[in-house]
Amino acid sequence: MVLEGQNHILTEDDRAWPRFVDALRAFLDGDADSTAQDRFPDLTRREREVLCLVAQGCTNPEIATELDLRPKTVRNHVSSIIDKLGVAGRSQAIVEARRAGLE
Repeated sequence: MVLEGQNHILTEDDRAWPRFVDALRAFLDGDADSTAQDRFPDLTRREREVLCLVAQGCTNPEIATELDLRPKTVRNHVSSIIDKLGVAGRSQAIVEARRAGLE
């Protein structure tokens, strides 16, 4: 959680505390999809799953096997992700995913 332009120690009295606790719990529980949903609200759940695997360096055939999809379906999801993120290609989508904490 970033507090714009401030050095700040978050305490229980801060208004942002509940959001911090929720984000921390999601992180500790390994709930990457919650983070992905917050960072990429335009992506479908399946697109977020694909993006997480893309960010891990998986190829389309590997993603297809992992998610029990056809390779063409994975290509379609990757194309949709690239369009929705407004990036030029897969490598930029990976950069955006990693900036958001997905790996």
